Amino acid sequence: MDDRPRVPEQRRPGSARKAEAGTLRFGVLGPVRAWRGEETLNTGSPQQRALLAALLLREGRTATAAELIDALWGSEPPSQALAAVRTYASRLRKVLDSGVLVSESGGYAVRGLGEGALDLVRAQDLNAEAEKARGTGDLTRARALLNEALDLWNGEPLAGVPGPYAETQRVRLEEWRLGLLESRLDMDLEQGCHAEAVSELTALTAAHPLRERLRELLMLALYRSGRQAEALAVYADTRRLLAEELGVDPRPGLSELQQRILQADPALAEPSAPVAEPSAAPVRPAQLPASVPDFTGRTAFVDELSAVLASATEAEGSVMAVSALAGIGGVGKTTLAVHVAHRARTSFPDGQLYVDLQGAGPRPAEPETVLGSFLRALGTADSAIPDSLEERAALYRSVLDGRRVLVLLDNAKDAAQVRPLLPGTEGCAALVTSRVRMVGLAGAHLVDLDVMSPDEALALFTRIVGADRVAPERDAALDVVAACGFLPLAIRIAASRLAARRTWTVSVLAAKLADERRRLDELQAGDLAVKATFELGYGQLDRAQARAFRLLGLADGPDISLAAAAAVLDLPLESAEDLLESLVDTSLLESAAPGRYRFHDLVRLYARACAERDEQPPSEKGAAMSRLLDFYLATAAGVYAIERPGDRLVDHLEPTCVPGLAFPDRRAAQDWLYAEAVPLLACVRQSSNGTTLRRAVDLLWAAVDLAESGANFKEYEAAGAALRNAAHAASDGRAEGRAILVLANARHWSGQFALADEEARQALTLSEAADDPLPCCWAANILGAFCFYQSRYAEGEEYLERAIREFRACGDLSGAAAALCNLSRLHLQTDRADSAVHLARQGTDMYEELGHSLKAANGHYALGLALGKSGRLDDAAAHLGQALPVFRVSRQRLWEGMTLFRLAEVDLLAQRPAQAAAHAEMALSQLRDIGGEWRRGNVLTVLGKALNGIGHTGRAQVCWRDALEIYARLNSPEAEEVQTLLAPATAA
Repeated sequence: MDDRPRVPEQRRPGSARKAEAGTLRFGVLGPVRAWRGEETLNTGSPQQRALLAALLLREGRTATAAELIDALWGSEPPSQALAAVRTYASRLRKVLDSGVLVSESGGYAVRGLGEGALDLVRAQDLNAEAEKARGTGDLTRARALLNEALDLWNGEPLAGVPGPYAETQRVRLEEWRLGLLESRLDMDLEQGCHAEAVSELTALTAAHPLRERLRELLMLALYRSGRQAEALAVYADTRRLLAEELGVDPRPGLSELQQRILQADPALAEPSAPVAEPSAAPVRPAQLPASVPDFTGRTAFVDELSAVLASATEAEGSVMAVSALAGIGGVGKTTLAVHVAHRARTSFPDGQLYVDLQGAGPRPAEPETVLGSFLRALGTADSAIPDSLEERAALYRSVLDGRRVLVLLDNAKDAAQVRPLLPGTEGCAALVTSRVRMVGLAGAHLVDLDVMSPDEALALFTRIVGADRVAPERDAALDVVAACGFLPLAIRIAASRLAARRTWTVSVLAAKLADERRRLDELQAGDLAVKATFELGYGQLDRAQARAFRLLGLADGPDISLAAAAAVLDLPLESAEDLLESLVDTSLLESAAPGRYRFHDLVRLYARACAERDEQPPSEKGAAMSRLLDFYLATAAGVYAIERPGDRLVDHLEPTCVPGLAFPDRRAAQDWLYAEAVPLLACVRQSSNGTTLRRAVDLLWAAVDLAESGANFKEYEAAGAALRNAAHAASDGRAEGRAILVLANARHWSGQFALADEEARQALTLSEAADDPLPCCWAANILGAFCFYQSRYAEGEEYLERAIREFRACGDLSGAAAALCNLSRLHLQTDRADSAVHLARQGTDMYEELGHSLKAANGHYALGLALGKSGRLDDAAAHLGQALPVFRVSRQRLWEGMTLFRLAEVDLLAQRPAQAAAHAEMALSQLRDIGGEWRRGNVLTVLGKALNGIGHTGRAQVCWRDALEIYARLNSPEAEEVQTLLAPATAA
């Protein structure tokens, strides 16, 4: 018999019946309770509940009076024990349904309950289903089932129930719960969720310090999170604790894990089971685009490339095969590569990966972004994907090791972009297409792809149009393919248009092409040859289509929404949609997703050339981009107003001539902002000149959430720097002051305090000279905060009091509340805790009166800090806990991480080190790539203190050493405290 709690008789098939509304339900995984439907029943005194529990846990078997007396009182029962048992049974019988509590052979039993009427039974059933799911490899379902089972616990099992039987069952049920937890955590690690598991495992090992399986899982989670030193420290702490408490060594499994970590065993870096569910087999991506059904010619190239790919799968093959196709745009590199890849699929049974590297565009795909996409396609969990390019490339090669996978890297910029994306092991192969020859790609088989032969070109044209239409006009067809320069893409466009127009003849198409003979000369002029190819399609557009094609190509973003396109074209939404869909039909525009459109990079270049050549009047190009900027600014201002009611920034922005979108609620507004982040920031950079400069600066300010959340910080910072430089070159002090203010804010969020301080001073000086009041307010507020970080308290107080005065003078109560909260923090640092609480409460009240939920969360954050420093720890935790879900829902990762960090500080002060460690671990995870090194150092310091408090001294030392390294690099005064924390270990 195993150690799991036994299953009561009422769940057996012969006696089970479905639980319905109004039927009895019982709970023992917490206080002993009973319900009839939703009504809670009175189960009586503790001894009466002990009797009920003993009967529920006896599997429907009869318990004699002697057994029940022993269960309730043990070896020293009262003199009236038998009478008491009968009284308890009688009272329970009145409460429960008739026939549930039965008398039998001088004892009692609980019979005839519905299926799942006891929470313990439901937990056992869920566990059994989880074991089956895990056995079939469906880890996602297994984890969900175990979580559902664990959720049935409501505190201590049989809570408040006296007697030796209840105590024995409590221990057993708790042991079973821990076993379920360990199983679920084991599956978490199998699915690559190691970073998330660290926090929970830290808390569990603190609560159960001698449970070695939990320690083993914690070591593995830390190691897979890149925290090897901490993983080894867990082993050292465990070994010391076991020796001190039990006089034993760690079990062999734990010692073996330590050795594998020391040896950096590659097998430890990967989950022991695949991430993808429900199949237990490795993920087999099949990402190749569809091969064109009318692929024609290229026989020699197909055979050559197929032979290279075949060599990669030969048993004696020792290298990974790479073939790189080069040629001008439109020559058919992608079509050929996709065709060859499909032919070779059976030789690569573990999958095929594909990506368009956008090498011909202004912003080629970043290798680290592509690697992230590939790793996900291969079954790697998001949480297991590292941040740096080098780490992602190494993990990618590890995941591919032992597999046979074909990788198609389309439209590459150069060899440097491609190298990190190559598999690196035998059995795999890569096909690369590019407009340039990959001479820098060591060991690659280079193929130069030229235009088609006349026979191949005519055959392709005939397959698309149909032999019945081409055969009678063969000479005209030869004229057509010659006019296309024998470029496959040009031929396909011409033939597809002819096939779609049944009233046209081949001669009609040939005559149209004859009017554009200069295109043939252009086809031989390098990249410009592609423009001539697309002239065929462009020439068939009507006036409205051609205008839309030219103007939409001006925008830099990777794609464009329907609403933004309507603004560019100055059309109603419905008319714009009809026009864009007609362009999609011509294949000159692609439908990226419902309501979103994009150009192929080469088509975009061609569209811009058309705009330079054809747009009349020429000023319409600038007007179109101005309308796009207005649309983004008006909409972003609306998002800002929804997020920050009472904030006067929207009243100080440049006026716009195009209306923005309206949103029903905050969530819809946020969804728009984050979905449009990349095109919006591209528009900002593109508008950093002339009459659009000031609006571009204001757009960046209104889209501040993109930086403050950490979601698009790097792109935001780069756009701010570009605007600053442009404003300075234009001698526009107002725009320069605002741009520098935006930059200072961004530097603050990334922890670059010295640079941010310098920029905020510049912003204040420029804004004062430009008589721009609101930036003056914000610059003073930011400077006050920076003075706080740098211990210049008197100066900081002057700035913040000035900010409060000037915000109020501007009627910006939201800004005044922000400055009050910052002043509260400064008062804290100067031992004025009472006034700090008062100021923070003032700021929070102002935010809440304005209905400003996001910034009110900032107020609760400041109030939580003030209350914590003044010793009111429960109140501090309550306010921080109130802020946390708001930041989480608002996608403010920086503030979410900082709030978790502050909760950890409060937990430490309240002598709750295990909870502090859990909060600090979560903060560390949230701030992994945002907030800057200084904040990370602060979190590591607090995490070390928490770990030290739960006896994990080895891990604590590792955290403090990491923090000290950060502080030393930043020349930060916090280094002194960390050195003091490390001193005892150094002395020992």
